[in-house]
Amino acid sequence: MSPPNLSELHIADLRSRAAEAGIARFRLLRRDELIAALEAGGGEGAATEPDGEQAERSRTGEAIEAPTPDPEATERAEEADTEEADTDELPVTGALVGEGAGEPVEVDAEGPRDAGEEPTVTVSGILELTRQRFGFLRLSGLHPDPDDVYISASQVRRCELRPGDQVAGPARQPRRGERHRALVHVDEVNGAEPLAEERPDFDALAPVLPERRLALDSDRADVLVRAVDLLAPLALGQRVLISAAPRSGRTTLLRGIARAAAAEGGHPIVLLVDERPEEATAWREAVPDAEFAIATAELAPRDQVLVAELALERARRLAESGDDAVLVCDSLSRLALASGDAGEVKRLFGSGRNLAGGGSLTVVATAVANGRDEGEAERAVATTESSLVTLDADLAADGVVPAIVPSECRVSNEDALRDTDELDSARRLRSLLADLEPAEASRLLRERIEGSASNAELLRSL
Repeated sequence: MSPPNLSELHIADLRSRAAEAGIARFRLLRRDELIAALEAGGGEGAATEPDGEQAERSRTGEAIEAPTPDPEATERAEEADTEEADTDELPVTGALVGEGAGEPVEVDAEGPRDAGEEPTVTVSGILELTRQRFGFLRLSGLHPDPDDVYISASQVRRCELRPGDQVAGPARQPRRGERHRALVHVDEVNGAEPLAEERPDFDALAPVLPERRLALDSDRADVLVRAVDLLAPLALGQRVLISAAPRSGRTTLLRGIARAAAAEGGHPIVLLVDERPEEATAWREAVPDAEFAIATAELAPRDQVLVAELALERARRLAESGDDAVLVCDSLSRLALASGDAGEVKRLFGSGRNLAGGGSLTVVATAVANGRDEGEAERAVATTESSLVTLDADLAADGVVPAIVPSECRVSNEDALRDTDELDSARRLRSLLADLEPAEASRLLRERIEGSASNAELLRSL
């Protein structure tokens, strides 16, 4: 094509040609720079659109037609790790978007190009990616919903999107044969323009020791949470392991920590694995400011793992953006069972860290004592925790509150979290409790907590 024809093209058409020509970071180029790059013959890596991309475009009603899905071809494609996007099993929901139909419309990161405008509505959701690199925007939490919005692999690639990103843009209604609305183009990624600047990478950021304390004694009446603050103070960026038997008060503790994190300006994300539906409702009512990733008991194990993976990716995106994410997980034991591999919990729990230059990911997770995983999850993360809290079901059954075992609670780097006087008082308190039986120690701790307006006041009295 001659230069005068290029200059007459719309910017969207220029960018489409630049994508086909393999021009690097073409979306950052101005119109005249795009034309110059195209006139120069594009760049290395120019290639025709792969079969998987053609099929994916057909899914959203674009001009390239794709054949009707063949189950046997799908199985062969999955075995070969190809990208036959029109035959993929979509994550969690199992929904299959049908063949493209209706007027040919090309929908990509640059928006629709057709004879007439389609009605759209602006949406914002958390991106979950499939193995084939297309995805869905989860609009009602970090779990699937029929109203979720499809996003194409080309949009993911062009905007350099990552799982867990919050993506906003206009979405059109599904066409004939489609189950989901489709994103027309990407307007914002995590509240900013896509590709506005080089993004930090969670794994490339240096972890440093936690030093910003998370206050847990704002609710004077919450004896259990205040007890944890006294014995194993929490800080942003810790990996907090709660070893607890059923009915030992772990849910009460987790909700108290999530509320405290929200009150301190953190971003709590609550991950519930294999949970009863009514418990999910109770959680939403107890911690309305949290973001939820709920894998209820009726979901297949693999689908539960997908929900957990998205919750972790969401927390990592927040942390690398400079926010303080607090991922509350109940439980590692159930996650290990769902995945069939206790090693699956290591990445989730091990992601807890305080990041140099701002941002943190705090992981607060339970391991259920005497659970069906036979302790494998707890053994998988043992010694990697920076704080350990142990709850006792026998104490809870006897009506002892807090049902906590003071001698089995510990925290690393405590001298960076307390001043000298407070640290000395905390050590005197532990020494006092260590000489008592667990039930007697818990009762004494409760008396001290109820007799003081705050933990600081309690420690000053020692």
